[in-house]
Amino acid sequence: MKKQKKGVVSLKYTSTRDSGRIVSAAQAISQGISEEGGLFVPSQLPKYSYEDLTALSKCSYQERAVRILKDFLTDFSEEEIRECVENAYGGDKFSGGHPAPLTLQQNGDVNMYMLELWHGPTCAFKDMALQILPHLLTKSLQKIHSDKTALILVATSGDTGKAALEGFKDVAGTRVLVFYPENGVSPMQKLQMNTQEGSNVAVCAIEGNFDDAQTGVKRIFTNEAVRAQLEARNMMFSSANSINWGRLLPQIVYHISAYCDLMATGEMDYEGEEINIVVPTGNFGNILAAYYAKEMGLPVHKLICASNANNVLTDFLRTGVYDRNRPFHTTISPSMDILVSSNLERLLYHLTGGNTQKVAGWMQQLSETGRYEVDEDMKSVLKDLFWAGFCDDEATKNTIHEIFSVENYLVDTHTAVAANVYKQYVEQTEDRTTPTVVVSTASPYKFPKDVLSAVAGGEQPGNEFQQIAQLASLTGTPIPAPIEGLQGKAIRFQNTCRPDGMTEAVLAMIR
Repeated sequence: MKKQKKGVVSLKYTSTRDSGRIVSAAQAISQGISEEGGLFVPSQLPKYSYEDLTALSKCSYQERAVRILKDFLTDFSEEEIRECVENAYGGDKFSGGHPAPLTLQQNGDVNMYMLELWHGPTCAFKDMALQILPHLLTKSLQKIHSDKTALILVATSGDTGKAALEGFKDVAGTRVLVFYPENGVSPMQKLQMNTQEGSNVAVCAIEGNFDDAQTGVKRIFTNEAVRAQLEARNMMFSSANSINWGRLLPQIVYHISAYCDLMATGEMDYEGEEINIVVPTGNFGNILAAYYAKEMGLPVHKLICASNANNVLTDFLRTGVYDRNRPFHTTISPSMDILVSSNLERLLYHLTGGNTQKVAGWMQQLSETGRYEVDEDMKSVLKDLFWAGFCDDEATKNTIHEIFSVENYLVDTHTAVAANVYKQYVEQTEDRTTPTVVVSTASPYKFPKDVLSAVAGGEQPGNEFQQIAQLASLTGTPIPAPIEGLQGKAIRFQNTCRPDGMTEAVLAMIR
């Protein structure tokens, strides 16, 4: 991958499956996905020196975001970017002032810094991107001189859906339709989506898993007949999933910001001092953002990929074989219940030096057979960049219990997967000295039943809100206002369809 030199005026984007498609940042964000199904990637990356990181360490989160976004969105003015950032992260949208604070916890004899990304309006890390994406999208539409309404289709495994609905609620020129697996999200996640306010939003459950929803959305995006019907209604597709570059880019910011915060506290006290970054992930977007940060100059020793029982990514990073032909597990960390990781395509593009033919071939194999295998050189690079592990539900609950018992710190079921895998990493590599950032992706109150049973040592009676009250009483932790405010809200959406009925659900929304 090329590194952007200082002074480069314009940065373009290309498709992972067709290098002949060159678009601006505004076009990439507006469109979401390339016409042939590829994902947009930057043609170059900005490079940050130690001096750059030192300067950023003295800045606020908002100031860091402006600098980083400006280097990628070269067709936006700095004033436009600053306006988007202030609208997203200013005011009281994120509790506590800092949108992405670090909290130090001990993990045995090593330091583990929790990067808390759940202080936004939906109590999940998706807010970090989906509070700013609506502003980036509306400005992008203006830049490409489009007066079309953007129909935003979203497939969610739990958190993206609510964050997208909240971010785009009543945003002029947009309509949002979220698909989620009927039995594949937590009761709290389902309640958050089905009570969503806004005149331009809709929600539909599907009789299937997240992969069915994601595949269905991608298929609709490339359906010429549906695109023609949208065109006739002066509408266009866009996406709020991390297949959209405008969703992925803001996630780079908090990985760099975490390092800058460690510099500011004196934890990082010499040039080039490295950290590990541990990310619980299913769709590979969050850890891909960390990879971009590393490629930009962030000193990262190892990117640690944490999976639950759906360990397709663990197997791939260890063996170079991606194989979704395996049992699908419904777990207590539902946002990671994914067997087809869309953002892996972007990583493959970069690691092949932009070989779109090779990437398209692997994606075709995945579509036709559910499997592909990369070459030996790629396997070596993957092992150098990543360390991967997984844990099951029992280990996840044990980790929640252990962290609370030892540190009096409460984590959700996804963060616990990351903490467990990090412990495995330390035991197997004996790397006890590298400061490590664990990405904490959601409030424990989004999964009260399982977090409560982990802390209390067994299943507890009561409904979702009774369990929330019991969890707060038992742990002495505050209930987030957005969660507490759900009690008594009216259910607005109860639609359900089969995966093969998703197209009709989209058409019904635009009629």
